[in-house]
Amino acid sequence: MSDVTAGRDRKPTTKKITKEELLGTAKRWRRFGEPTPAGGSLNEDGTPDHGLFGPGSVVWEVLLHPATIVLLNAAQGAVQTRAYKPINAGLRDRDPMTHKARQGTLTMMDVFDRLSRNMGMHAPMWLGDSKTAKLMYKHLHNIHKKVAGHVIDTGRPELGGYAASEPRDAMWAALTEMHPMLRVYEAFAFRDGKLPHRLEPEQRDQFVAETAAYLRLVGAPEEDIPTTTAELGALYEKYADLFAPSDTINTMPDTGQDWIKLSTQTVLKNFHVSHLRALIPYLLQSALIDLPVTGALPARTRRSMGLSPRQDKAAVRAAKLFLPIAWLMQQGPYERYILRRMWGPDSVRLIESARRLHEQTLAQRAVGRLVGDATGVSATA
Repeated sequence: MSDVTAGRDRKPTTKKITKEELLGTAKRWRRFGEPTPAGGSLNEDGTPDHGLFGPGSVVWEVLLHPATIVLLNAAQGAVQTRAYKPINAGLRDRDPMTHKARQGTLTMMDVFDRLSRNMGMHAPMWLGDSKTAKLMYKHLHNIHKKVAGHVIDTGRPELGGYAASEPRDAMWAALTEMHPMLRVYEAFAFRDGKLPHRLEPEQRDQFVAETAAYLRLVGAPEEDIPTTTAELGALYEKYADLFAPSDTINTMPDTGQDWIKLSTQTVLKNFHVSHLRALIPYLLQSALIDLPVTGALPARTRRSMGLSPRQDKAAVRAAKLFLPIAWLMQQGPYERYILRRMWGPDSVRLIESARRLHEQTLAQRAVGRLVGDATGVSATA
């Protein structure tokens, strides 16, 4: 009897979800002990160890904004499950959620738990010191060794297989985190007393250049690592086949079933009224904001998702109409709601520490520029 057949015959799983279970503890996100924040340890030369990016970086400027904190999950999820095929294939074939769906035991708590660990287990790599970043990457790398298969897309067997821990797919896993991060920041972050707007071209290039440290951590091919937005665009073209729209990418090779539909059916079958505790924050981080977040992504990415011209225009329009709601979502109460449920207590501390360091660094730079300008005027006089 197959897993899917067994799942159909299994009685519904109606476990109640408590508020305490929903919130969880640091154990949900923590690996290798409490993470050390960037600047919380020293390099061999006695200078603070700021990890991959550090205060004053464009990456931290983008990542630490409340708009990014509350919208990154949706943006990353959209790209990784609907645009880059190998990641979708890995979720389809190897993710524990899919196994539970096939067995008929998947619940809303499983889905919520999977989404909530997404950001909280990446924050130590982005906001921790070097040792913290390396330990978390090592943990994820070991897990991803199991995420491999011979078929990316049953409709296009010529694409071959996938391997999440190997250089190509590890690189794109990182890029499909970082590039959406930039796009939601530019589309939805209210800052400098202005409506959301793009960074200057040199700042965008700097963001991509800083991302190289993360790509090297995950073992990306050195020859592929982009350092400018133009190089990033060229990289998308190089791997265009892996981003092409497909009607068969969700089809499980061994059963012919659609893994998304199967997962949804299983969750509904096992639904209990208490599961609303997990469903509501899940929807707030996914389906309810999917259309405007999709509209903030590059046109190339939207095409990869298979959007029709009409759907594409609707997504771009939705991103504009979403701005008032996006502003509300960036305010303290909602950000704290999302931080606790989707990032976890360790990430909250990492973010708070990084924001202090970043603000101090920017303030010091501003003072330095003022002193430099004053010195220049005096020297000229």
